[in-house]
Amino acid sequence: MIDVTCSPEVSEALRERRPVVAMESTIYSNLGLPAPANSEALDRCVAAVRAHGAVPAVTAVLDGVVRVGLEESEHPRILGAARKAAERDVPVAVAQGWEFGATTVSASVAIAAAAGVAVFATGGLGGVHRGAERTGDVSADLDALA
Repeated sequence: MIDVTCSPEVSEALRERRPVVAMESTIYSNLGLPAPANSEALDRCVAAVRAHGAVPAVTAVLDGVVRVGLEESEHPRILGAARKAAERDVPVAVAQGWEFGATTVSASVAIAAAAGVAVFATGGLGGVHRGAERTGDVSADLDALA
């Protein structure tokens, strides 16, 4: 089981049974979109979720803590350098106190489920990579969504 820390806004929304949308953070980091497009994408995605009456809940590992929902003042932390955190990497990110583990689809789905968030949004997902018949390089995202 993943130990998750929800932001106050996400905690309140879950208690009140209001809609919450988990959002993976890899797309906003240096591993996803280049600056300044990543910042614009984050702002636009957060605004779109809010415009439809839901609470945005970006998932990430910050300073070794699994997070669901970030304060706006924390957004700059997820726009730069990151280490990719798939579901299998989350325990390592916690144990090693990663400054910023950018959550992939597989990690975000697991984190959202642990927090009780049933709706998830992503900027994209991994797939079956070239040479998979030799390497077995298949994204954990596919199993997570299955």
